[in-house]
Amino acid sequence: MKQSIRNIAVEGKHIVKDFRLGTTTIKVLKDVSLQVMQGEFVSIMGPSGSGKSTLLYILGGLDTPTSGRVLLDGTDISFLGDEKMSRIRRQKIGFVFQFYNLIPNLSVEENIMLPLLLDGKKMGSCKGRLEQILRVIGLSDRRSHTPRELSGGQQQRVAIARALIGNPEILFADEPTGNLDSRTGGEILALLQKINQDIGQTIIMVTHSQEAAKSSSRVITVQDGMIIQIG
Repeated sequence: MKQSIRNIAVEGKHIVKDFRLGTTTIKVLKDVSLQVMQGEFVSIMGPSGSGKSTLLYILGGLDTPTSGRVLLDGTDISFLGDEKMSRIRRQKIGFVFQFYNLIPNLSVEENIMLPLLLDGKKMGSCKGRLEQILRVIGLSDRRSHTPRELSGGQQQRVAIARALIGNPEILFADEPTGNLDSRTGGEILALLQKINQDIGQTIIMVTHSQEAAKSSSRVITVQDGMIIQIG
């Protein structure tokens, strides 16, 4: 049987990131290069201060490198202007953070649909996608609830659904279980695995936890601003 050829979802080439603190230059990332293929679930793991979250933000277009390049589906996004980068983030990238950042007075389905509404789409035209995402995260029966009526794990499920609603090419997750207890965190990791395996969603997750990293298919270990191991 012929194997399918997977394309590169995102590629970092010789990424350097420096911060200036007074007269001191702090080197956060030091010549980092990596590739993530479409359909992979990759963990970027490392201790606090290793540069892993900075790398995630640069790969996802939330930050720019001091030097080097980032190619998203072959497009160089390293130094795009705000307007072009904002459009790419809305259309091609989903982000999940440790804190859920839900709008308190909006319902579950309104929070999920918010990115599409901000992109000028009508809620009625996206009902089918909304129903699919609600089934995936297991919250169809909570669609009318507000965040204050949900547990922490349920709120993170809504945040994941919001990141997925636009059918992004890559889902970036920064310590998605960091604000949850171990049992609930395990449920969120299982959900990410399901999303990756069932719909082929490319996922890049930052974590400091070896246990969390086991959920992914490949681990990239960062230490002192450098990649020291690629699994």
